Amino acid sequence: MRIVIVRHGEPDYEHDCLTEKGRLQALAAAERLREEGIEEIFSSPLGRAAETAAAAAEALKLPVRTLDYMRELHWGSTDGTEIPSGGHPWDLANRLTEEGWDLTNPDWRNHPYFASNIVTEEADRVARETDRWLQSLGYEREDVGYRCVRPDDRQKTVALFCHGGSSSAAIGRVLNLTFPYACGIFHLDFTGIIILRLDRQPGSKTPPCLELANDARHIREDSPYMARILRKK
Repeated sequence: MRIVIVRHGEPDYEHDCLTEKGRLQALAAAERLREEGIEEIFSSPLGRAAETAAAAAEALKLPVRTLDYMRELHWGSTDGTEIPSGGHPWDLANRLTEEGWDLTNPDWRNHPYFASNIVTEEADRVARETDRWLQSLGYEREDVGYRCVRPDDRQKTVALFCHGGSSSAAIGRVLNLTFPYACGIFHLDFTGIIILRLDRQPGSKTPPCLELANDARHIREDSPYMARILRKK
């Protein structure tokens, strides 16, 4: 199975929707995604992700199923303890790297930057729910791999539209990366695409494969996908 993860287009955060540029990005992404053989579309319930998913759903003639747990993460102190950058996980990943702290340390939850940070429980929640979602698609987590319990070996592709933080938490779980490390290495552009692949052989247990990371070529002004959108307008 292939999982196509797409960040939302440029947002108007105040109104939780896309800007005009973001809507063009979503349309260009929809054109790009025609190539992936997507059979199911899932989305965060938040407006900016749902609007991006809707563009793909229209292009691919597929319904959108909402995954409430993939809404964007929150961050900040749980008890008034001061955290650098207000607990912003991407800033913290950079700060920890500058301080010489190992981002792959499995004890990251106990670091002062995360021990009383709202984002820690939220990232763990996304990780837990991602495993449940994958189980519903026929893949059961075992140690650091996933066992295929699907009845056939047909290659299925699904798309998930979400956010920078929730995607980092989900991708980190699937690829066995700590949340701070995932935040440090996955900086998705607007409508940036990541593709993960799980083995399709029934009964197999393998580590997941990272097939593609942050492909955002479709939103370049000179891309054929954007050109098609602009011609239609």
